[in-house]
Amino acid sequence: MNEVKAKVQAKQQQSGFEQTYELDAPPEKVWRAISIAEFREKWLPKEALADPQSLSETPGKEIRYRLRDDAPPYLESTVIFTVAPNASGGTSLRIVHKLTGATFERLSRSVANSNSRTMMLAA
Repeated sequence: MNEVKAKVQAKQQQSGFEQTYELDAPPEKVWRAISIAEFREKWLPKEALADPQSLSETPGKEIRYRLRDDAPPYLESTVIFTVAPNASGGTSLRIVHKLTGATFERLSRSVANSNSRTMMLAA
């Protein structure tokens, strides 16, 4: 897929982000790159995955993986790849990356600027 040109559109979400790529490659080629382990590992190493198997898969259309950070606090997230043909004969690749529910709740409660009351300790 190194000859693929991409136009990227990104959208920030509260618990993750979404990106859309318009690729010149046909959907079948993009699908192979995201769903076959030996191709996927060239850009998404298995060490980044919480589980080497996908969470779910709709062949040729959508695949979901669970990711885990390799450093504390070892946050887990879900990444969803959606493949669809575009008007120019290439592929529209949508990537949604979200922190998992429990992980996101834990992280949002522990942020430094959470607007909670300030506690001052006497020395």
